[in-house]
Amino acid sequence: MIYWKKLSHDERKNRIEKALEENVNFATDASLGYPASKLDGKVFYDDAPFLQDAPTLKTYVANPNHIGCHTLGTSENAFKGTQEMEREVLNVIAVDIFKAQPESIDGYISPGGTEANIQAMWMYRNFFMYQKGAKIEEIAIIASEDTHYSIPKGANVLMIDLIKIPVSFQQRELDKLALENEIIKAQQNGKKYFIAIANMGTTMFGSVDNPDDYTSLLEKHDVEYKLHIDGAYGGFVYPFSNQKSVINFRNPKISSITIDAHKMLQSPYGTGVFVCRKGLIENVLTKEAEYVEGMDLTLCGSRSGSNAVAVWMILFTYGPFGWFEKVSILQMRTQFLCHELDELNVHYFREPFMNIVTIDAQHISEDVAKKFDLVPQQHHKGNKWYKIVLMDHVEIQHLTTFINELKTTIHA
Repeated sequence: MIYWKKLSHDERKNRIEKALEENVNFATDASLGYPASKLDGKVFYDDAPFLQDAPTLKTYVANPNHIGCHTLGTSENAFKGTQEMEREVLNVIAVDIFKAQPESIDGYISPGGTEANIQAMWMYRNFFMYQKGAKIEEIAIIASEDTHYSIPKGANVLMIDLIKIPVSFQQRELDKLALENEIIKAQQNGKKYFIAIANMGTTMFGSVDNPDDYTSLLEKHDVEYKLHIDGAYGGFVYPFSNQKSVINFRNPKISSITIDAHKMLQSPYGTGVFVCRKGLIENVLTKEAEYVEGMDLTLCGSRSGSNAVAVWMILFTYGPFGWFEKVSILQMRTQFLCHELDELNVHYFREPFMNIVTIDAQHISEDVAKKFDLVPQQHHKGNKWYKIVLMDHVEIQHLTTFINELKTTIHA
């Protein structure tokens, strides 16, 4: 690890206080030009005594705006202290977790994985149009049918055709024959540039795509492409549970990765992460944002700097070894559940290195699904799967209660 380590409570507190001192202080400074301020003092008390021992909450009250991208060029000087903490977070994620070379990555803390995925597609669409002279009708997004809904949402917003590739029902693996046929068909229809989306933990199944399935066939048919990894769910699990994972920036064909901090990392909702290789994010520069110091390279524009500080706090509280231990405990709980389901001859899908177990709906009664808040694949008739996510609050006693209830309904 180059950047990631475990810090004590005092070290974390002092680091955040130093960052806030480097930011503008709306309570004391004569800052006349910003359309911003600290949180409303009549509602959020900035002098509450407990804030002295709660630096993350103190950051929320200070309300730093992290508009722009702080890995490239200049940024709003008023928030330079917490911007530096955002860069520290991005270094941990890009370099220490996803094996990028130092100083080789751009990115930002986004308002969620959905925006981060759309940011990637927007960036590649513009790359193909600006750098390769592509017409929008010559560009296609290609992804599995299990991919997150942010991909069709982004395709709709960006007006790019989306090609969905079927997966096997039991193993949730890409149908490579169908993938090749779709590439050939797309070429025949005038597509020359492809944005490939590979999953590192789908939302419903936790399934992980092999990026080589896409790249080998796209190269076989001699088309230009960019490869994005949607690790919104699995990004803080898979690299730790699968120590031999090669889905990272050591693979030169991977150009960008999305991770969600508000899932496994348990940061506040509205906290995603987008990282990409240098030389790409400039393609989404909004030149009209002339009043913004630096370059506006993000979809959202203004965003809360306190979310970046929250992620920093979590990462540096655990450190790499503490996080590995946490993921390992969740893996053991997942294995316990799978063992119990095997004993009952209940059919399920589980990606070996993930903490999602998706159970064939034929085994789950409506009462059991409702009692344990199981999430269906479809919220209407014809649902075929229910999923259990082994999050931090799901303990063995919860799983044992579920298994006993399931046993009773099966025997009945």
